[in-house]
Amino acid sequence: MKFIETRIPDVVIVEPTVYGDERGFFMETWERRKFAAAGLDWAFVQDNHSRSVCGTLRGLHYQIEQPQGKLVRVTQGAVFDVAVDIRRSSPTFGQWVGVELSAENKRQLWVPPHFAHGFYVTSEVAEFQYKCTDFYAPEHERSIRWDDPELGIEWPLAEGGEPLLSDKDRAALVLADAEVYE
Repeated sequence: MKFIETRIPDVVIVEPTVYGDERGFFMETWERRKFAAAGLDWAFVQDNHSRSVCGTLRGLHYQIEQPQGKLVRVTQGAVFDVAVDIRRSSPTFGQWVGVELSAENKRQLWVPPHFAHGFYVTSEVAEFQYKCTDFYAPEHERSIRWDDPELGIEWPLAEGGEPLLSDKDRAALVLADAEVYE
């Protein structure tokens, strides 16, 4: 397993070692000792799985209390996955990292607690799976606008340019108006 630092050191790309032959493949997606050795010693309490069609954008989500760290991956299709640092005291506050995750490249992304997270589906359909370090708490969930000009996220939008959004994501605030972590 390779752990690749991004321009925000707390956000890490994980490349599993894949063993394959004519029968298919095998890979470890998480092994506590290897993650701990890489400085990612977290306990997970919940696994989630979503399926979305092309052009769907989910995010940017976070929980202001019970913040969730997430180990995310795609098992069918492809997405552009984004983590945004929303820790006001951080030197990388308001900066983002974007990574293509796909069933083909088998990459994962570690999104630490205190980060907003979202993804945009670039394939016909995508199945997205992730492990969380804390439980889902809808009363603490918040959203930041995917198109906040201050963030300047370079989403690879399909022709037409408008993603499919939930009502919650349409109503999201810009970072300057959002409740964030100190």
